[in-house]
Amino acid sequence: METVLTVLLVRFALIAAVVVAVALVVLAVVLVLHRRGRGDQARRVAETAADFARRRIGR
Repeated sequence: METVLTVLLVRFALIAAVVVAVALVVLAVVLVLHRRGRGDQARRVAETAADFARRRIGR
């Protein structure tokens, strides 16, 4: 039983790490675009990422 719980915990940790990594990459892209004066493009990237996340969570 303890082995099953350990496997589930490791699986959850990996999924959480991937979600955090993707969020950090999207944030970095938006910040770079914003600093280069491309606020509209940064907004479009953020909206696209938010729509994608909303669709994935909705499933």
